Amino acid sequence: MEAHHDELAALETLDNGKTFRVAKNDDVVLSIAVIKYYAGWADKITGQTLETDEKKLVYTRHEPIGVVGQIIPWNLPLLMLVMKLGPALATGNTIEAGFPPGVINILTGYGPIVGAAIASHRKIDKVAFTGSTLVGRKIMEMAAKSNLKNVTLELGGKSPTVVFDDADLDAAIAWAFRGLFWNHGQACCAGSRIFVHAKIYDEFLKKFTERPQVSQIQYERIMSYIESGKSDGATVHLGGERYGTEGYFVQPTIFTGVTPDMKIVKEEIFGPVGVVIKFDDDEHVISQANNTLYGLAAAVFSQNINRALSTVHKLQAGTVWVNAYNQFHANVPFGGFKQSGIGREFGEYALQSYTNVKAVHVNIGHVL
Repeated sequence: MEAHHDELAALETLDNGKTFRVAKNDDVVLSIAVIKYYAGWADKITGQTLETDEKKLVYTRHEPIGVVGQIIPWNLPLLMLVMKLGPALATGNTIEAGFPPGVINILTGYGPIVGAAIASHRKIDKVAFTGSTLVGRKIMEMAAKSNLKNVTLELGGKSPTVVFDDADLDAAIAWAFRGLFWNHGQACCAGSRIFVHAKIYDEFLKKFTERPQVSQIQYERIMSYIESGKSDGATVHLGGERYGTEGYFVQPTIFTGVTPDMKIVKEEIFGPVGVVIKFDDDEHVISQANNTLYGLAAAVFSQNINRALSTVHKLQAGTVWVNAYNQFHANVPFGGFKQSGIGREFGEYALQSYTNVKAVHVNIGHVL
């Protein structure tokens, strides 16, 4: 992968239209780190020896779960592939360089055909899926109706960014911008609900707003949400239209004056569209931030570490950044609360869902 770094980045750009710089510096760099990380785990997956009594030996072993089907989304295909392949291969104990024929099989196609076949196949023992909550429900249903296969789901989000009045404003703006617009907003953990304290709201909004899509279907979906926000009475503070006359490009869009019942506040848009909401009470903003079906990620900006960590512990999200956003590491678990998924990817936690744990009881003295 390191030898083909530029080639992999170019393929990502050709595949879904993201910029070459982002593909090279973000997607491929982290993908390489993930493969290296899980390669190191291949000979370190061990069980436990458990004390019961002096006439018995009990130990556990982790055995490969079997055939694993992995369904990859279009927004970060290489990264999503390796973050599922890595733990699957490591737990299968394929520790020699290179893989025998048939160990890795790539099937291309659309979700309703290929994805459904994987999720419902009775000889596939596990399915790992990254995508929308709506499709995740279908994957889970098909897995249950077939052979009750093990399921890992990394699903949608409507992640909150909370900016307190004691935050480093310029730093918070830079990170919030990255949180919302990284990968053109086409990220499950996009910080699309930005809560800003009333004391700094106007300045934040002014500085924040001084700062393309994958298909026609996705373009039309995003534009429908923008029109929904307009018709519901929200204020378009920035953007709100398509960009240019060719392709599927959408202007970065910011809404203000929103209410909790608006679709643009409640539903995942998966595009460069966010809302900025004013608050003046710490407990109330935590309640607002948690008022969602999702729980994938969140961020808190404050220079008061006690205030920041107190908020972190109350937020219902699988990942919470403090004074940062969209920082990922191969050894740090990632996954959601609530309807943002089941299980974890990255880190040692991801390995747990790729093995079956067998408890072995050895009688060395008990007589009936």
